[in-house]
Amino acid sequence: MKHILPEDIEQTSMSIIAQELGERGIVLPKEHDAVVKRVIHTTADFDFARNLSFTPNAVDLAKAALLRGAAIVTDTNMARAGISKPALTKLGGQIRCFMADEDVARAAREKGTTRAMAAMEKAVRQYPNAVFAIGNAPTALLRIAELIEEGLQPALVIGVPVGFVNVVESKKVALTVCQANGIPAILAMGRKGGSGVAAAVCNALLYQAAEEIGLVN
Repeated sequence: MKHILPEDIEQTSMSIIAQELGERGIVLPKEHDAVVKRVIHTTADFDFARNLSFTPNAVDLAKAALLRGAAIVTDTNMARAGISKPALTKLGGQIRCFMADEDVARAAREKGTTRAMAAMEKAVRQYPNAVFAIGNAPTALLRIAELIEEGLQPALVIGVPVGFVNVVESKKVALTVCQANGIPAILAMGRKGGSGVAAAVCNALLYQAAEEIGLVN
């Protein structure tokens, strides 16, 4: 086994992914290519080539928002940790996760809701036009959908929670709401997803945005 540099490993991995997609007869739309391949690279799961759903122009609109310095809000610190800080910093953005905040826990107890819902409510007060990357909690995704119906206009909704309870339903609701209100969205339909997937989608968008203005990843 050869010892090769991380960038060489990534290039080789992406070449393998492209080859296997071809062997499976999967042709990705050009605008979705980098996002889908980044998610497959993170998960080694080719199901995402078919499971990821994009609203029209979601990638271009998301990149434009990131180039304007849009913040990214996640529903887990794991997703937050997985997002490229150098790329985000170069674009003038920031990343926030409110799940561990004491006031969020208190609000959830008082209202009888989940901490994820309370975290989203705090997030939209501070960053209403952020990219919301939901990789774990379907209740967070459902709350964002409700807030969109009330007038919230986020830069992008990334809805990729993983699991068995309310996961499939939350994604269907979010997709319908985003489509009806003209909100850009990228969702992993079905049960699959996770914090790593949320981070991978964010990174694919960040890298593309950085490349467009000549910044190195």
